[in-house]
Amino acid sequence: MKLRRLSTRERGFDAKLLRLTRYEAAQDTKVQGAVRRILADVRREGDAALLKYAKRFDRVSARSVSELEVKPAVMVDGTSLEALRAAHARICAFHERQLQQSWEYVDAEGVRLGQRVSPLERVGLYVPGGKAAYPSSVLMNAVPAKVAGVRELVMVSPNPNPLVLSAAAIAGVDRVIRIGGAQAIGALAYGTKRIPRVDKIVGPGNAFVAEAKRQVFGEVGIDMIAGPSEILVLSDGSVPADWIAMDLFSQAEHGEDSQALLVSPSADHLEAVAEAIERLLPALERKATIAASLRARGALVLARDLDDACAVANRVAPEHLELAVEEPDRWLPKLGAAGAIFLGRWSSEAIGDYCAGPNHVLPTAGSARFSSPLGVYDFQKRTSLIGVTKAAAASLGRLAATLAEGEGLGAHARSAEMRFK
Repeated sequence: MKLRRLSTRERGFDAKLLRLTRYEAAQDTKVQGAVRRILADVRREGDAALLKYAKRFDRVSARSVSELEVKPAVMVDGTSLEALRAAHARICAFHERQLQQSWEYVDAEGVRLGQRVSPLERVGLYVPGGKAAYPSSVLMNAVPAKVAGVRELVMVSPNPNPLVLSAAAIAGVDRVIRIGGAQAIGALAYGTKRIPRVDKIVGPGNAFVAEAKRQVFGEVGIDMIAGPSEILVLSDGSVPADWIAMDLFSQAEHGEDSQALLVSPSADHLEAVAEAIERLLPALERKATIAASLRARGALVLARDLDDACAVANRVAPEHLELAVEEPDRWLPKLGAAGAIFLGRWSSEAIGDYCAGPNHVLPTAGSARFSSPLGVYDFQKRTSLIGVTKAAAASLGRLAATLAEGEGLGAHARSAEMRFK
């Protein structure tokens, strides 16, 4: 297959890069309308609507939602169980370092100030159950919630397989309900007789699930509206071309709208990777998806040098950035925007997806410029504490009254003044 070639030296490169990397989730009016109707049904009819949609979309007949609930349990053994437990331990160890604590101090005026950090009470986790099963997503979403101290974690999935149920049990998921789609998001957001309302909904899903999360945001919190998976490999040519090609494949196989980019100052290296892509692709199970992804949104980019390559990476702000160079620490300070950065030849993105420890729920579509990976902090809320003494009420009250008068808010000013006049 002929892969797109770009060069930072060519005229109009910035515009071409922007067109290639921009992803705007299409607001399909049919999807929006269907989701709006489903959510309204769930809000109005509760469990009855869930049973109706389970029969229509998942071909599951049940007399009550309780029949759709399954107990999280370890249902695999051998190497699969060992892998789940090892990954869980590593993900826990990383996320435990993110746990934030409450703090207080008393300032020079004698005012007690602080921040109370507390966990969310209940979180909903959506796990897809269509073309593939994602036990790794269960671990990545459930572990930080549990580390944060979330009291109850409710997982919804239309068809959880033994691996997913095992991951749920290991991660401490409290309830698993076999429902999916926009109706599951509605149940978590609004609550029904059998499904409690949650404070936040996390986890990936299809276009209907993503749209449902968008529409219920405000009723509940959500993690993010994620775009297609992305990888940008920044390479100096020191890493074998076959490795680079497979790393590009690893993200392209997620879907036809995924993006895989290679940026290098070595034209010979780009040619070697192009040859490796041609040679290795035919043997892969998901070759059709990979090929479609690379044709639509992939590229080999020739940079002037590694400084120039870093500038390209910062403009893209990719979900995954592999720094496939001999001295990654030398170039790391020049990289300011990425969901996760993989340092050196041995750090494949695939290891990060499953078991390195950091979360694989990452900002996409350039949002790494201003947002962060999912973490424990997403399941904690912060409350300010303010305790004013009688003496401070006079000095600070005068300040507050002056500023309030300046804003034309007389009741604010009088409220402050009453405590010192």
